[in-house]
Amino acid sequence: MTLRIGNASGFYGDRFSAVREMLTGGPLDYLTGDYLAELTMLILGRDRMKDPARGYAKTFLRQMEENLGLAKEKGVKIVANAGGLNPAGLAEALRELVAKLGLDVTVAHVEGDDLIGRGEEFGKPLTANAYLGAWGIAECLNAGADVVVTGRVTDASVIVGPAAAHYGWARADYDALAGAVVAGHVIECGAQATGGNYAFFTEHEIGVPGFPIAEIEADGSSVITKHDGTGGVVNVGTVTAQLLYEITGARYAGPDVTTRFDTLTLAQDGPDRVRITGAQGEPPPPTLKVCLNRLGGFRNETTFVLTGLDIERKALLVREQLEGALQEKPPAEIRWTLARTDHADADSEQLASALLHCAVKDADPNIAGRAFSGAAIELALASYPGFHVTAPPSAASPYGVYEAAFVDARQVPHIAVLPDGSRVDIAQASETLELSEVDEPELPEPRFAGAMKRVPLGRVIGARSGDKGGNANLGVWVRSEDAWKWLAHRLTVAEFQLLLPETASLRVTRHLLPNLWAMNFVVEGILGEGVASQARFDPQAKALGEWLRSREIDVPESLL
Repeated sequence: MTLRIGNASGFYGDRFSAVREMLTGGPLDYLTGDYLAELTMLILGRDRMKDPARGYAKTFLRQMEENLGLAKEKGVKIVANAGGLNPAGLAEALRELVAKLGLDVTVAHVEGDDLIGRGEEFGKPLTANAYLGAWGIAECLNAGADVVVTGRVTDASVIVGPAAAHYGWARADYDALAGAVVAGHVIECGAQATGGNYAFFTEHEIGVPGFPIAEIEADGSSVITKHDGTGGVVNVGTVTAQLLYEITGARYAGPDVTTRFDTLTLAQDGPDRVRITGAQGEPPPPTLKVCLNRLGGFRNETTFVLTGLDIERKALLVREQLEGALQEKPPAEIRWTLARTDHADADSEQLASALLHCAVKDADPNIAGRAFSGAAIELALASYPGFHVTAPPSAASPYGVYEAAFVDARQVPHIAVLPDGSRVDIAQASETLELSEVDEPELPEPRFAGAMKRVPLGRVIGARSGDKGGNANLGVWVRSEDAWKWLAHRLTVAEFQLLLPETASLRVTRHLLPNLWAMNFVVEGILGEGVASQARFDPQAKALGEWLRSREIDVPESLL
């Protein structure tokens, strides 16, 4: 019998009502939720500093208070990584909630990912969490748990675990596991699979997108869909966009299986239904990735508004004045960005204005805080004409630094704590394979026939981008074989760096996925020390793909 798994959360802060919407919208076997990200782990780490009993996603607990009875009534089991840094604490809070509501619901959890006790090994970070896999979840479900909460597992594991338990897969059923990883990867980001953040959004009525469902078969193949009557759209494009999200290359390594994204085939299977087949899997690597977060220091910022004439001269003046005022104890880092949002002969003051942003960082909260704020505001009557700021600078705020490490998987515990309180050690993979790059596929024969026209690249390509630590991933795809034959030759690394000058000095790698008519670019170091360090205007590179789509290039008219 086909397994129907819906996902109701793509991040900590996603639509609160999604849990109820998914439970009432149609039949499901499981409801999952992804609440964790690199930045979330830092937020939960700071929560835990204030109170050791915290460290989990409190939103999930409130959602369960409203909906756990409904889930039990409908026979839907819940799996979520909302345990964060304290899955045992969340499990205990859920048991107290179950007693309060008078429900017959059993709760289990998975732990072992938290390596903070080995902090010396990693340079004493604030958080240190290994990415566990799906088998602890499967163990809890096989023991009869109605709700399973975990700490840091891979995003897809909350979907793979239920599938493995349902179909009784073995550890070496790599193709089936890979198929479930693919389905999980598509739906774990919530509405991004159903039309959210979609490059070709103008072609559809998006409204408020429903959340996605994966119908997974015994062989790991799946159909991605959503409840009838919900907003958004599920088509080959929306699924392709999410498949490309933050995958790096053709081999997608996980703790249970290495999934080959270059083997996938997508097909429209009816309205709002996309079938995914062909997934092939290989053994996982011998190491587990560890997410490390540490406090990097303190930051502050202000934005000066420059209006009318002499924008560049005004920017130079205030920069020289502010840096001069900070000369005695300068911040460790000062970063200026001038956004020329101004228009000549504008018919509104806002359109006549540019924005000069200044951000500072320092280990001393006073240098990044009071000293910077005071120096900036003291210029109010002594600088460029029309001086004002969007908001005055405030006290400095702490920022985090993300780093990835890798550890021998055999040195990381993976423990399923069953509903009766018994603890089961989950063995690490007995078969592993060192990760290597897939051989570069042969390029298709080029097809550039016909006249060319200079247009934004987005007239032809879709894109989706995001962050992996300090690196950006930017996936692009086209919607016809002719377009692919053109794109594979045209959008080289050199052309990419020419179109996006911010990447010109950085290492950029291109990975081809011909079966999806797609490619993925990895831009190393563009995000500095990760999203929490706020090293860039778009700190998670979410809009990097849209910038690429806006750049103009000569395109064969036959593709337009």
